[in-house]
Amino acid sequence: MLIEEARAKVNLTLRVVGRRVDGYHDLESLVAFADCADRLSLTPGSSLDLTTIGPLAAACGETADNLVLKAARLLGERVADLKVGSFTLDKVLPVAAGIGGGSADAAAALRLLARLNDLALDDERLREVALLTGADVPVCLAQSPCDMTGVGETLLPVSLPKIPCVLVNPRIPVATKDVFAALGLRNGELLVGASDIIQATDWPEPGASVEDWVEVLAANSNDLEAPATRIQPVIGEVIAALNATNGAWLARMSGSGATCFAIFENTAEAQRAAQKIRLDHPGWWVHAGVLS
Repeated sequence: MLIEEARAKVNLTLRVVGRRVDGYHDLESLVAFADCADRLSLTPGSSLDLTTIGPLAAACGETADNLVLKAARLLGERVADLKVGSFTLDKVLPVAAGIGGGSADAAAALRLLARLNDLALDDERLREVALLTGADVPVCLAQSPCDMTGVGETLLPVSLPKIPCVLVNPRIPVATKDVFAALGLRNGELLVGASDIIQATDWPEPGASVEDWVEVLAANSNDLEAPATRIQPVIGEVIAALNATNGAWLARMSGSGATCFAIFENTAEAQRAAQKIRLDHPGWWVHAGVLS
């Protein structure tokens, strides 16, 4: 049996540059990964199938539509005699939550299949399948912090310190397509000016402190936060709850929501904040840990 962790993806920033004529949105996002993860295992065999287990297995929907199987089938169309088997997904991350749970699972499946078939992770077929499976799958394939641009195809590695954080999801799913629809861009419409596109964000140098990073992050934003909050006002409540904790340096929504995060000076403060939110909102999903 082969095993991979599918870590939660967190968009520390997310800028919507515009909408292409083909309907896809161009983005720029600083992406980090949390220390909470789904767990995907692969037992080699003659047939391709998937079993979901774990506390949030029921939220995964129809197995046939799962991105794990989609990614595996797409890779099978490109790699002759691809060795496959039975996947088991232990689902602990919330779905439709803005932290790339399904994308991370698909990326983990590709890493497992790469190991089983002696494929390098930079194999062009893997990269092609990742992007075809979903916009967040390429960044989840590498599972390392980077500046992601375009529709997810361009990744520039970034050196991040370990950032203490709390992740909170109100257990209300938010569909990405609905958030982009609420953004209201027409095909071919730019959200930012040409000078803004040329002027890329200047991220801190390697070795910079968490405080240095927070200063730069605070000068940026998540363009999807406002439309997502219009769809699900509880997102505003989550951010307010994070801001109300002692020591929260920055609170923001990740991806298209509804998961939000807050950055803290140290892990002890993050743990205390998480405990307070769990007591005040027992129905919410809460994780205290680090981003890297």
